[in-house]
Amino acid sequence: MKPAHTRLYTAREAASYLGVSLATLNRVERDGHLVPFRTHGGHRRYSKTMLDEYLESNKERWLKGGDG
Repeated sequence: MKPAHTRLYTAREAASYLGVSLATLNRVERDGHLVPFRTHGGHRRYSKTMLDEYLESNKERWLKGGDG
């Protein structure tokens, strides 16, 4: 059975989880690699699954010494 509530991370928490700065997180979004959920107030929220998928999709590039 799937949990009814999935924890969502704030932009600061997501950046910390990914090991990047908020500026880098903004660039990742601008480049279309992450599309956060938005609260009614316009604040960005990220699921752990979303962040893990981003990390996995970039793992090979990082291992090969690619940037950003």
